Amino acid sequence: MNPFDDNYFMKRALEEAHIAFEKGEVPVGAVVVVDDRIIARAHNLTELLTDVTAHAEMQAITAASNYLGGKYLNQCTLYVTLEPCVMCSGALYWSQLKKIVYGASDPKRGGLALGVNLHPKTEIVSGVMKDEASELLKSFFSQKRT
Repeated sequence: MNPFDDNYFMKRALEEAHIAFEKGEVPVGAVVVVDDRIIARAHNLTELLTDVTAHAEMQAITAASNYLGGKYLNQCTLYVTLEPCVMCSGALYWSQLKKIVYGASDPKRGGLALGVNLHPKTEIVSGVMKDEASELLKSFFSQKRT
C-alpha cells in the first residue's frame, strides 16, 4: 500500500493553509505532486502581495511550471484545500493538470460549482479532508468578524 495517498498530500496542503492563516491570509493551501514527490507548495498571498490573483493555486502553478521548465503540468496532481475559483479554474484548465484534488467545496465562488469546465483529461476528486479545510476557513472568518 502506498503511504503517499490523497490524504497524505492534502495534509501537506493544509499545512500551507495554516501558514496562510497565521499571516492573516484566507487559509487556502496547495501542493503540486509528480511521482509521489511535492514539487511546489503555496498558499494565498493576496494580502501580502496586494494582488487579487495571488491565490494558492496560481502560486502553485507558477512554482511547478518553473520547477519543471514548462507550462504544462499534465503529469502532475494539484492538492488544494478549497475548490478553485473561476479564475484559478481557468488557469488550471490551461496548465492541463493530470488530476485535481480539493477539500472543501465552494458553492458560491467555486469554478466547478459555477459550471467552469476543466481540461477534459483532468481527473477531479472532491471532498478529501473537507471537514478540516472547512473548519479552518470557518475559524478564520469567525476571527475576522470579532
